[in-house]
Amino acid sequence: MAVLFFAVALLTAACPSAAFDMGQSTRCVTIPNRMKVCKDVGYSEMRLPNFLGHSNLEVEVVPRSEDWRPLLQTGCHPQAQTFLCSLIAPVCLDTFIRPCRSLCVAVRDSCAPVLACQGHPWPAALDCDRFPAEEDMCLSPHAKLNYFTKGVPKASCQSCPSVEEAPAVKTVLDSFCQHDFAVTAKLHRRRNPAGEPEYEIDGRVEFIRQGPLLPYDTQHLLQQWLLINLGCANGLVRPGRSQLCVLTGSVRHDGTLALARVFPWNKKDASIAVATRKWKHHRC
Repeated sequence: MAVLFFAVALLTAACPSAAFDMGQSTRCVTIPNRMKVCKDVGYSEMRLPNFLGHSNLEVEVVPRSEDWRPLLQTGCHPQAQTFLCSLIAPVCLDTFIRPCRSLCVAVRDSCAPVLACQGHPWPAALDCDRFPAEEDMCLSPHAKLNYFTKGVPKASCQSCPSVEEAPAVKTVLDSFCQHDFAVTAKLHRRRNPAGEPEYEIDGRVEFIRQGPLLPYDTQHLLQQWLLINLGCANGLVRPGRSQLCVLTGSVRHDGTLALARVFPWNKKDASIAVATRKWKHHRC
């Protein structure tokens, strides 16, 4: 299933192999290159067992770290990698450095809605009350956590947009009028080695109606939407192929993107081509 990775990740976090004991003996190991989730995290050695109770690098730490990769790819918070890797691959220093409660809260408040979008709660093992307060020695968040640039739309969880096959010209033009933006994009679905579907925007996004979208950000924005709304994405694109679509939607008052209608654009759909030509001179 498209949402399988969330279930695996939650099970991994909620049921560590052993509760971590701050008094137990530990060892330092090099973070392997194949542990891509914590690649370029800022240090090269990690402590085992980690704070999730995992002690075997090959059997537990590396494979279970991959369970978090799709969540990190959504970009739910810029310090999500720092937070998760401080638990999965804690830095090897003379003392134990855990994430501060404030860092946990910041990441949870942004990333928990992504998990909720798939029907899963924030893992009990990542309960922020378990982490130390700021006055203790811990990994604190950056001074400013306003990571959504003001005025830049952001992707979020939403109910799935309607998908309309072979629409009439009037239906397409009405959708252009009713919503803030309209774009054409190729949605691509491929399978990663673990078997879960992955979605991406294939090629450039073309504007029909730009509205509040930003040219440099729109492809990334739609990519994030697909990663967050995996259930919707699963119904839009068939495996192993790209689907050209016209996407219409709006930006809500809180700055989040909401797709409203999706028109799959197949070779036989002359009505969509006619609608896009007429739009240049159309009055709503």
